[in-house]
Amino acid sequence: MSGFVPPPYPYERLEAVRELARRHNDGPIECSIGTPIDAPPQIVLDELAHARGVRGYPPSFGSPQFRESCASWLERRLGVPIEADEIAACIGTKEFVASLAGYLHLRSPERDTVLYPAISYPTYAMGATLAGLRSVPVRLVDGRLDLESIDPSDVARALVLWSNSPSNPTGYLDDLEAVATWGRKHGVLVASDECYAEFTWTTTPQTILRWGLHGVLAVHSISKRSNLAGIRAGFYAGDPELVRYLRLVRQHAGLMVPGPVQSAVALAYQDDEHVDQQRARYLNRLTLLSRALEGYGVSAPVPEGSFYLWCHREGTDGWALASELAEVAGLVTSPGEFYGSDSANFVRVAVVQPDERLAVAANRLDEAR
Repeated sequence: MSGFVPPPYPYERLEAVRELARRHNDGPIECSIGTPIDAPPQIVLDELAHARGVRGYPPSFGSPQFRESCASWLERRLGVPIEADEIAACIGTKEFVASLAGYLHLRSPERDTVLYPAISYPTYAMGATLAGLRSVPVRLVDGRLDLESIDPSDVARALVLWSNSPSNPTGYLDDLEAVATWGRKHGVLVASDECYAEFTWTTTPQTILRWGLHGVLAVHSISKRSNLAGIRAGFYAGDPELVRYLRLVRQHAGLMVPGPVQSAVALAYQDDEHVDQQRARYLNRLTLLSRALEGYGVSAPVPEGSFYLWCHREGTDGWALASELAEVAGLVTSPGEFYGSDSANFVRVAVVQPDERLAVAANRLDEAR
């Protein structure tokens, strides 16, 4: 009997790297997964404690309060006025990324292909695999999608083109206006993963919705901006016809953000002060580790966005570099192979540990120079 055999989850392959980091007296400094560790807003925790809406089934597409709060945030922080009916909730954006292709294929069975950045978060390609569809990586040039490199035969079969800006893992910003224009020209939906939008260092936060709603979806998450990865909530917004379709099909699938979580997330999206404080923390951490790694001989520039350092050293394989950083500094990082074959010589460092732990790693790197 044969069939689909799920590959090992990438971060479960890091045991040998973690073992090297454990040899340090104070244990590993875990920077492989982008899991926030800083405190979420107290108003959100208080709202969760009230457990409003726990008794009844919550609206699958989001309560009016939830969607209105998301709409207000989009206009206030990203400069896009949008109606609450053009927004719907999802159970964290990873679930949405992994399931979108299958739902789109039901609507357009003549198309069977997912286009995604060649260096990217692995769930874009896995979403196609889980739906029994094709996934085709799109070449990147200076961190941006090389849209002209896409084969016309793949364009004709494409259900969706994924964009991710700021990028996980590279931190580059894409030209979202160009991506939206390409999608409309070719009749291909563009899904723009923007969960790091407020952690942009070289410009103001961007969204593809600035260039119109037709033919595009923007996907946002509460996980990173508010240190709430554990409550699993986000939203998608954009093309009204597509939002209506996805709202209904996802309702049939029973996909619902819990009622108390919807109430808490609505409050989180109304508060910007905690995000500004978190921005300052991440930028300080990026700067600290960037300097230490550069001093050690590893290229690790502060990115255009996100809270990741995308690092490499000429002539060194990503797994070898990850092992070296674990042995020398206790840092557990992600080999670039996790994000595509084009990045096998890189490692990703998520600056999600407390300042004092990252300072320990930086001091070790300085001492090892």
